[in-house]
Amino acid sequence: MNSVKVGLCGLGTVGSGTFNVLQRNGDVINARAGCRIEIIQVASRRPNPACNLGDTPVTGDVFAVARNPDVDILVELIGGITVARELILDAIEHGKHIVTANKALIAEYGNEIFNAAKAKGVTVAFEASVAGGIPIIKAMREGLAANRIQWLAGIINGTGNFILTEMRDKGRAFEDVLVEAQQRGYAEADPTFDVEGIDAAHKLVILASLAFGIPLQFEKVFTEGISQLDTRDVAYAQQLGYQIKHLGIARRNNGGIELRVHPTLIPRKRLIANVDGVMNAVLVKGDAVGPTLYYGPGAGAEPTASAVIADIVDLARTLTADPEHRVPHLGFQPEQLSDIQVLSIEQVETAYYLRITARDVPGVLSKITQILSDAEISIEAVIQKEADDGEDYVPLIILTDRAVEKKLDEAVDKIQQLPTTEGNIVRIRVESLS
Repeated sequence: MNSVKVGLCGLGTVGSGTFNVLQRNGDVINARAGCRIEIIQVASRRPNPACNLGDTPVTGDVFAVARNPDVDILVELIGGITVARELILDAIEHGKHIVTANKALIAEYGNEIFNAAKAKGVTVAFEASVAGGIPIIKAMREGLAANRIQWLAGIINGTGNFILTEMRDKGRAFEDVLVEAQQRGYAEADPTFDVEGIDAAHKLVILASLAFGIPLQFEKVFTEGISQLDTRDVAYAQQLGYQIKHLGIARRNNGGIELRVHPTLIPRKRLIANVDGVMNAVLVKGDAVGPTLYYGPGAGAEPTASAVIADIVDLARTLTADPEHRVPHLGFQPEQLSDIQVLSIEQVETAYYLRITARDVPGVLSKITQILSDAEISIEAVIQKEADDGEDYVPLIILTDRAVEKKLDEAVDKIQQLPTTEGNIVRIRVESLS
């Protein structure tokens, strides 16, 4: 049996998981690959007690792996952008195929990296960069190749989903649940990427490029996090028959492509609305197949290692194939990528949930509904709460029909300026996903 030699850069959570799964399941992995997959060198700054490297050579210099003439496939699991980008480009220059779990790197520098790989006749595989152990990239790039993808929506950050689940089920405040998420290791000490939507935006731009055949355009993704969500809104959404989920949404319409990450009300009856805890799910609508749902763990040592090793196996099977006959990085031949525009958030049309804190006096609701009517925004439902004893203001909940965001912005500004409106109006987008 021929041997394919792998250099593993990074021995953190995913790196150690990858090494361990390869050792434990080597016989079945090799049988599927049709060759013997060997890790011949590891680059790590420090030992990891989670795995026993045995006599595998170890170096502290990742670039030594990139330049090792015996390495066929370099697996980049060091994270970050700067060094990882230099490492991958150096490895490509030295004729190595690449496997990476680095979503930020692919989202922000993927176009450059793929061009470099094409010029050298090598492949960059990145299944583990989105949704951990869920094989969503392979499904979209190959399994759904017959379809025009119409839209996709994903819960693609487990930390945010855990926080929202706790807020809904236990009525806990965002800040309280975030502390627990950090204690459990779901969130970093600096949780900005998770709770402000940046991590999800990185993943969404990759999925959108696969779906619509467009270049990676991370800078055009509208991004809004969950840090400002209130448990009251989670509860009101439940009363209206919805769940609040933090979604990445990509949709093709006549004007262009929507790319947006934000909290979203979705009907409770949808399967994706019932994805809880740290789990991930991606719902994809194709014109031929209809809606398909992909569900599983979005992070963790061995779930992510599962995706990393799947990429290694794919590469091992095709090492001798003509580069022109390999699956393209983004599923479309590079010269066939589309220049269709990505829409600004002002051009997007969706329904909205509004929570307005209004003075408890006659005529307030009629003034608000008139402003919405003047903007050609229809109302789907209203919840008007009674004032507590001694309180002058009440929460007024309005669910609108679909409207262009720019018109909604203008109407909200006018409602905000009413003398009967107190504080900021809360606005959350609503998607039926039907």
